[in-house]
Order: sequence, then structure tokens, then C-alpha cells
Amino acid sequence: MSRFRRTVAEFFRTGGVGANVTVPFKQQAFDLVTYVTTRAQQAGAVNTLVPLGYGQLLGDNTDGIGLVRDLQTNLQQKLTNRDVIILGAGGAARGVIAPLIEQGVASLTIANRTIEKANLLVEQFAQPSLHACRFDQLTIPTGALVINATSASLSGQKLPLKTNELAHAECAYDMMYGAQPTAFMQQAQQAGITAVHDGLGMLVEQAGAAFQMWHEGAELDTLKVIQKLRESIGE
Repeated sequence: MSRFRRTVAEFFRTGGVGANVTVPFKQQAFDLVTYVTTRAQQAGAVNTLVPLGYGQLLGDNTDGIGLVRDLQTNLQQKLTNRDVIILGAGGAARGVIAPLIEQGVASLTIANRTIEKANLLVEQFAQPSLHACRFDQLTIPTGALVINATSASLSGQKLPLKTNELAHAECAYDMMYGAQPTAFMQQAQQAGITAVHDGLGMLVEQAGAAFQMWHEGAELDTLKVIQKLRESIGE
């Protein structure tokens, strides 16, 4: 039995009412649970554990909910009939595709260094609004929302995007966050995009969605949590 599995078992055996899981354990959590929700199945990963009794666990994925809530509620970004670009075709992208499509986006383009991984996601979700391309093939519609789902910002790397194409976007969002603007946020600002945001709000909102699963009817002031976290990060 893995250390992760033992830790989860001990946590719930001693009265835990729910757990949030982060990388690199989301796949292990997916393999551990008894049941998975549709969105966790689509994401291929679990970030939320809910005890069902008798040693059984439900696995969910609230990453996509967190992203949508942050964009729509906190940042007032329209998704319905919006052209959306996702940069990257890994697990982070996979976890948010379905929730974005459910908002009625006009188009959702997955851009990646290699076309093969992006095409696999298009085939998996099989939606007419979903498309794939390489970074060097990317054409960004005017007014689009561009979401960075790669881990490039963690290492301070800029993405191989054409500045004149990136400039067409109206909003740029990086799922990563930090005390300073990420490499992608800087890249977007240099392209002239004024609405540039990091993923701290997504982190809080996905946790809030999980908390509401564990405590039915709980009301949360996530904006206050986001503000407190930003203050602590800036210290």
C-alpha cells in the first residue's frame, strides 16, 4: 500500500469529512476512490475526496468549476459565445475543457507544442466547438480569452506565441500564480493585453466548491479569502 493510500485511509478513519488533493497525487486519488463523478472521469484526475461510509470514497474534480467561477464571478469575464484558447494539452487543460464547453463558448481551441496531444483531447471530448493546433499555427480571434494551462510559468519560460496574435486577445489568464506576475502574464502584458490575471482565484474557488460538497449549504466569502491570500503572498 502506498504512503498516499495509507494517509488517506487514516485521515478518514479518524473522522475526516473531506479532502482536497493537489499534484502530483490527483492520478493516485483517481485510482483510489470507489466512485468518480462524470467530470472527474472526463478530467482523468481527482482533486476532491468525499467519504460515503463503509470505507468507500467518491472522487470529484472541481478544478473546472473553480476556473469558471473565478472568471465569471470574480473577474466578470463572459464565457457564453466567447472564443476561448487553452494553451497546453496536459492534465490541467483536460480538467477544465468540459466545464468551459458547458458555459456555451463559441469555440474552444487547444494549442500545444505538438499537435498529437491536443488532437487526443479533441477526440476524447468530441464537441463541434473544440479544435486543436500547434502553437505556431495558432490564430487568436479578436476579443478572445486565452488561458495558460501549461507549467511553463513555474520555470519562468515564455511560450512560443506570436506577439501579434496574442495581441488580439482581450483577456489572458494563467492557472499558475505567485507574488509577482508570471512569465505568461508578462508576455500578455507586453503584447498589450490589459485584462491579465493569475490563477489564485481558481485555487480558492475549486477549494470552495469542494468545501460545499463536504458541508452542504455552506456559504462562502471566497473574495475575502482571495484578498487575504494575496496579502500573505505579498508579504
